[in-house]
Amino acid sequence: MTLWTIVPVKPLRRGKSRLSGILSEDERTALNQTMLINTLKTLNQVREIETILVVSRDPLALSIARDFSAKTVLEDGSPELNTALRRAASVARAYFANKILVLPADLPLIKPNDIESLLKRAGKPPEIVISPDRRKDGTNALLINPADLIEFQYGPGSYNAHLKSAQEKNARIEIFESDVFGLDLDLPEDLELLNKINNLTLLSEKK
Repeated sequence: MTLWTIVPVKPLRRGKSRLSGILSEDERTALNQTMLINTLKTLNQVREIETILVVSRDPLALSIARDFSAKTVLEDGSPELNTALRRAASVARAYFANKILVLPADLPLIKPNDIESLLKRAGKPPEIVISPDRRKDGTNALLINPADLIEFQYGPGSYNAHLKSAQEKNARIEIFESDVFGLDLDLPEDLELLNKINNLTLLSEKK
């Protein structure tokens, strides 16, 4: 079955505004670009993924995506995230995608084996495999099988909203809790946690 991964990307210079108290605009832009590149590199190493589709209204983000052989969808104006995802999913289905994995570009810890571990939780349709953020509020990874099974409901409380939608469709639900998928960079405390993890990793490597 054909699997497409959709990566929604906010404008690189405007994303992560809630980190403005500790990072300058240039630093936030560099952070967003680094995380996007890491996400694309990671996804390109997962054989189960046939196509990566980046949806954004930022020409630079789309240019970077094409450098990594991803397909792109240019958002019109300032659409809401769920609208952008519906458009991207329509493109994927037009190319006969059976399954869709929605993955944000702000998960700094993910590696190919993490994606592969999530995909191994998939079984037979109808189903979703969902990974919440560490606060159990947002959705940091969402595998939908078949691709049009549920509507996207990103925003505050999206984790429970997606669970409810899947339940209403009598779909199998696989919850994939992971420290790696749980950490997205939205708040200063998230960046502080990432720095602690990186420092511990460096110390461990030195031993």
